[in-house]
Amino acid sequence: MRISRIVSKHSYRPAPPNSNELPTVSVCIPARNEVHAMTECLERVLASDYPKLEIIVLDDSSVDDTSILIKSFAHAGVRFIEGRPLPEGWLGKNNALQGLLEAASGQYVLFLDVDTTLRPSSISQLVATATTHQYNLVSVLPQREDGLRASVFLGTLRYFWILFSQHMTRPAMSGACWLVSREKLAALGGFGDYKACTQPEDNIADVLKKSQLIISNKQLGISYEKKWTSQVETSTRLLRPLLGGTAKSVMVAGIIVTMVIVPLIGMVVGVQRAHPVILVLSGLSLLFLTCASLRYYKTVWRYGWWLGALHWPYVLLQEAALILISIYKYSRGAVTWKGRLINASGR
Repeated sequence: MRISRIVSKHSYRPAPPNSNELPTVSVCIPARNEVHAMTECLERVLASDYPKLEIIVLDDSSVDDTSILIKSFAHAGVRFIEGRPLPEGWLGKNNALQGLLEAASGQYVLFLDVDTTLRPSSISQLVATATTHQYNLVSVLPQREDGLRASVFLGTLRYFWILFSQHMTRPAMSGACWLVSREKLAALGGFGDYKACTQPEDNIADVLKKSQLIISNKQLGISYEKKWTSQVETSTRLLRPLLGGTAKSVMVAGIIVTMVIVPLIGMVVGVQRAHPVILVLSGLSLLFLTCASLRYYKTVWRYGWWLGALHWPYVLLQEAALILISIYKYSRGAVTWKGRLINASGR
């Protein structure tokens, strides 16, 4: 099954610690209105067992108390950077990432979203993976491990598309957590050529080569928590560019709706007409979709993944609706990130 092959390809496999001297790492966190998650994020990073670490957080024009929270960790060595005004043509997050890159001094830079959390050994394991295999860039697809909450049960399929919609022209990467050689990234000119891209890490990985996406597990311990509304906003921003534009996105949405509706209708018709062929074909289709959903959820959920067997039709139809919403909002110039308009095609 293709799903199993893809999961196996990207599964995390521990690498032995490199016998050479450990490289320095700059943990760089862009933040905008992140009061709800900032404290836990920084506490997790500060608990890291990696010995050569600097931690930099850039406050990107927050209108809440995010900057105050960041500054309260100064005694622990967290460096605060005030975000600069947004230049014309730049997306807000990409501008923040560029500012962090310019401030970083580590041999590697670990870009980390605020809602992504680490365990004490996570950075050490990522560095071991990068140095052992000589990767220029390693990105991590984090797991959901916060139990049976509505934001989990009703979550979007953002990481499904990253895993299973492999680009012909770019490798699949995750922007939630990625470790990159600072020298290599600086040699590209940083984020300048990708200032309007919704997923600059994809383009950077393609140019750098020797890049790898890995799926977190219990041992690697990289996870995330994200409200349902935040997941919807992220999907709206990413889906149309990720799926390759308007025409391909409409086609994918149509396929999703067909995959869900036709087997369900087939079961009803098969029962009403006592038609065994329709019943068998519809039943096999539903069984395949259920098994595929369970395989995916077992990959990205730590707990309760078996509940995917109960709610996958809703999630798929929600995803089709989000694809169409993404298309509509891009056509209207109404796509936002953290309250700011994205005036770009996304790639």
